[in-house]
Amino acid sequence: MKSFRTELEDPIVEKDILELERKIHEFQNGQVDEERFRSLRLARGVYGQRQEGVQMVRIKIPFGKLTTRQLRRIADISDEYATGNLHITTRQDIQVHYVSLDRTPELWAELERDKITLREACGNTVRNITGSPKAGIDPAEPFDISPYADAVFRYFLRNPICQDMGRKFKISFSSSSADDSYSFVHDLGFIPVIKDGVRGFKVMLGGGIGSQPHHAELASEFLPTDEIIPFTESVLRVFDQYGERARRHKARMKYLLQDVGFDGFKELIEEQRQSLPYQQYAISTADVANVLPTPKLDLIPAPKDEAYQIWRATNVLAQKQDGYFAVGIKLTNGDIGSDKARLLADIIDQWASDDLRLSIQQNILLRNVPEAHLPALYAALDKLELAAPGYESPLDIVACPGTDTCNLGIASSMGLAKELERVLQLEFPELAHDKELIIKISGCMNACGQHTLASIGFQGMTVKAGKLIAPASQLLLGGATLGNGQGRFADKVLKMPARRSPEALRRLLDDYQDNRNGSEAFHEYYDRREKDYFYQMLKDLSATDNLVEADFTDWGNEEKYIRAIGIGECAGVTVDLVATLLLEAKEKLENAEQAIAGGRFADGIYWTYTAMLYAAKGLLTPTDTKLNTQQAIIRGFDQHFSNEFDLGETFSSIIKQMKQEAPTATFAQQYYQNGQLTVAKIEQIRTNQLEPQI
Repeated sequence: MKSFRTELEDPIVEKDILELERKIHEFQNGQVDEERFRSLRLARGVYGQRQEGVQMVRIKIPFGKLTTRQLRRIADISDEYATGNLHITTRQDIQVHYVSLDRTPELWAELERDKITLREACGNTVRNITGSPKAGIDPAEPFDISPYADAVFRYFLRNPICQDMGRKFKISFSSSSADDSYSFVHDLGFIPVIKDGVRGFKVMLGGGIGSQPHHAELASEFLPTDEIIPFTESVLRVFDQYGERARRHKARMKYLLQDVGFDGFKELIEEQRQSLPYQQYAISTADVANVLPTPKLDLIPAPKDEAYQIWRATNVLAQKQDGYFAVGIKLTNGDIGSDKARLLADIIDQWASDDLRLSIQQNILLRNVPEAHLPALYAALDKLELAAPGYESPLDIVACPGTDTCNLGIASSMGLAKELERVLQLEFPELAHDKELIIKISGCMNACGQHTLASIGFQGMTVKAGKLIAPASQLLLGGATLGNGQGRFADKVLKMPARRSPEALRRLLDDYQDNRNGSEAFHEYYDRREKDYFYQMLKDLSATDNLVEADFTDWGNEEKYIRAIGIGECAGVTVDLVATLLLEAKEKLENAEQAIAGGRFADGIYWTYTAMLYAAKGLLTPTDTKLNTQQAIIRGFDQHFSNEFDLGETFSSIIKQMKQEAPTATFAQQYYQNGQLTVAKIEQIRTNQLEPQI
């Protein structure tokens, strides 16, 4: 493997990238176990693709905020290292595909030149912090959530409590009570509130979608802004220390909350308070400046044609700043080519402010456009074919990558989305004005396309017809965001061959338009008609005894369907070897030493805690001890090795000191020294185990 060097300004970032390069080299030379290497690369945004030998690289874009310089940089790296396509995700990330593993460190270094990171974009980490793309311009917002979302992102990036959790952890910030960032399906969801003149957040806890959707619980009606980071850290510590680790399907926060109960969870949060580095953490908003462009003199008059009027009505949003507007760009499947992205950056520099936002609906929102600039902006966007009407309407379908690139994809999401959008544009163009009816598609039950939240959702599946298998869609109806932290999940209605999905959509929309009461929302119409009404309307589409040859070819494909599901890497559980864990324990002690030397005492304490835990887990790996939670590891070590662990205190009493003391310099150094002794003793026990008995 050819090495490269980087000369970045930030030594921490440089060390990160060089470590990835070193681990790739060790993996390719058989020095690192494949499962451990997978865990490391995932936490660096490098994700195995459906196609063998290439990677998807996920670029972390906190709350979707980008500058035009950053957009150009991403376009350039896609040309150099990937396919020239930028894919916007439902978590406001950007993904590039077909990247060689060897080149990922170099790719990352290029991105960091414009302060763009891959760190913790995948894996068992705090994933990208999502936030409303309207933050700072929303007429309904109590205040701009941008600095708070940014502070949470920065505080937990590389934080030791987030490096090896049982599963991923997702956080969102909505701009208002409309809850456009879906707080009710996040591990932590924040909705801004002002109480008695003080800024704070309503907090939702323990939500999730996937195969078993779970509505978040109300954690707080009002949490002051200077408490959101300490509260979040407490929740993350509880999740890290008590969450499931062995059974991946039970390792999300929602299951821990169900297991211990809400009151029990609050008690565990309170236990963490003493060990937190901050009881309050003030977040500065001083650098939040919404730069408003000055209207130019060389403008063009507003077009008189219908296309402009529809675009103006469906894609242009009034801002709270008088005379300024946001402009939505609808992207099919969240994709935009690199050449088009660079030209878009030029357009933004000319007609909007240098603050574009990616949306969880896989689109782009331009901001701070003076009203006088709208005609010229429209002409420029139309020339790039970026002025399609219906931004965030039924004509703007959300779809995950599905079988195009994802290991877990069962059926084509993107191919179906393109076909459904074609049907809608030709047969239901008036729906471009509807902002309530939402259509979403996922390629499997994991719901990356958020189909369980949709008015009309499609989930990739298969159906059998004799000995043959055809791609299928599970149809779900009635999902909705109700606002203020409340929402509802769509019901599964029936399964049908994927090729019949367009006909199902036609029937549903025709029926809805013909029979709705006034402005009745789709979920209200669904409730009034009830589930069986829709099942009876569509049940003939579910028959499998009359399939034709076309039914065995998925949307967007020419070859017959073959079900091929790979190993998912969505924060997969790792298989650890004793030697690997002991080695990693030493690495974490090194991290602890560096953190303490740098005055980051809470980080040093947590790294020490993790080092002791890894060492204990390593020794327990060959035993029959359940290793599904950190607490189980601590109990199991005392049970198995109390006689051999002769340091004057039990392992549990040493390691649990972390929660009993404030993170001072004195305690951090003392705890670190105890950690060194503990890891050394565990290594000695292991050595004794391996020595031949005479």
